[in-house]
Amino acid sequence: MNSFGVVVTSTLEVGLRSDQEIVKLRQIVRDEAITQGFSLVDQTKFVTAASELARNTLLYGGGGDATLAVVVNGTRKGLRLTFVDNGAGIPDVERAMQDGFTSGSGLGLGLGGARRLCDEFEIHSEPGRGTTVSITKWKLR
Repeated sequence: MNSFGVVVTSTLEVGLRSDQEIVKLRQIVRDEAITQGFSLVDQTKFVTAASELARNTLLYGGGGDATLAVVVNGTRKGLRLTFVDNGAGIPDVERAMQDGFTSGSGLGLGLGGARRLCDEFEIHSEPGRGTTVSITKWKLR
């Protein structure tokens, strides 16, 4: 248990170094969301957020790892995904979170869109040191 009362009951790590591994992560996340009893809407939201962040990890972070955790906090259970890369980092996180901002050729909806699809969103990035993004989706038990 951590200081916020969240208990991690299981974890699974997936490398993100190819498009095939992004597909693998999407399937793992969907399977676990089904196992945990998430609604179809919440499954879709979490898988979509996972896909966006996995793609960012690969394209902008040069690849990295994702860790999926089943978490419990009181009467809630949920899924937490943490993405870690050692890429260039994000020089201006606040600007990167704005819709329409892109450092590539995308639509600029990745980070902000992922944040809206989840219940909790945390990001830490340092230029030259990489980025860590953690998302959580909760449901009542």
